Amino acid sequence: MRWGRSLGPPSQWTQWMTLIAGTTLAWSALSALRLAAATIFAALVVAAICALTRTGPARVPRAAEITAQGVVGVSVGFMVDKHTLAALGSNWIAAVSVCVATLVISVAAGALLGLHRSVDPLTGALSMVAGGAQGLVAMTKELGGDERTVAVIQYLRVALIIVTMPLAATLLFDAADASPLPRNSPGSPGAPWYIGFALVVVCIVVGTWTARALKVPAPAMLGPLTIAGAIELTGWVDAVAVPELLLLLAFAVIGWQAGLAFTPASVRAIFRVLPVAILLILGVVGACACLGILLAHATGISLLEGYLATTPGGVSAVLAVSSASGANITFVAAVQVIRVVIMLFAAPLGARAYVRFRPPPPKTPDVTPVHSD
Repeated sequence: MRWGRSLGPPSQWTQWMTLIAGTTLAWSALSALRLAAATIFAALVVAAICALTRTGPARVPRAAEITAQGVVGVSVGFMVDKHTLAALGSNWIAAVSVCVATLVISVAAGALLGLHRSVDPLTGALSMVAGGAQGLVAMTKELGGDERTVAVIQYLRVALIIVTMPLAATLLFDAADASPLPRNSPGSPGAPWYIGFALVVVCIVVGTWTARALKVPAPAMLGPLTIAGAIELTGWVDAVAVPELLLLLAFAVIGWQAGLAFTPASVRAIFRVLPVAILLILGVVGACACLGILLAHATGISLLEGYLATTPGGVSAVLAVSSASGANITFVAAVQVIRVVIMLFAAPLGARAYVRFRPPPPKTPDVTPVHSD
């Protein structure tokens, strides 16, 4: 039955309730299957279905998009723990070098993806950047890319890595008990949730305002990330974290932002590019595994630890496999955090440079007919 003749279009309240209820049900199902990034996957798929069937809202409010970017930025900033980074010791040059090499490999893969007729170069580059999938999707629209394509390819990358990483760790690097399921690690109790919530608000407000004043690209993401990282490194608050419910809501908003932008034409275009994207993702994963071998030889860590440290995505799954296999989880976490931060800062800066220096589109010739007397 078509909306419009007898029933009329669903009200805005009904549209939002449909989106929220569908996302909650899908999230519950995916969480039961232990799927990583279940919230974003559920929100993305349900929002896309609502957009294609015209049963959901037209878009996410701009204030919600900015807030979600800020929450994700703060969560990444809180990962920059001084004790974790100190685990690198004298190996920090090698660690940063492999992270920069990962960025170069990702950009090269993005350039190849940008050659596809369904993908512009900027979207191709953002789609293949290996790190911070949630943050990249959240700020793609602001940077001028197609967030639908970036979302699908970024989460496809995460899914492929999560599936292949335990197998590679077991078969190639002889890891024992490499389970992809996260395990709770002992540690000091975290700060109360209201302290985390208050710091999130402060980081978003101060960070976004400062980044805008300094004309930093993607200020809603990079500003809060920088402030949160500075707070974590100074040790002002011990074991602070973004409240879990707030982070889940931010992930849902990011998934809705991308999903509600889908159209039948965009779905067809994305399906055309998926085979190429899968090959490029596997190529990036293989190249990063080679970087892991080089890192192992340069620092003296095991081949397994080098592979896990340079895996281009799925940080939670990487740490779970590291813990289960007895690898040096602190070293692996430090390299992974550096990779994510480098990617999230490099992407908007690279996008700004691309927009500034890209060649102008070719001029269409003047075909105005000349009338003779």
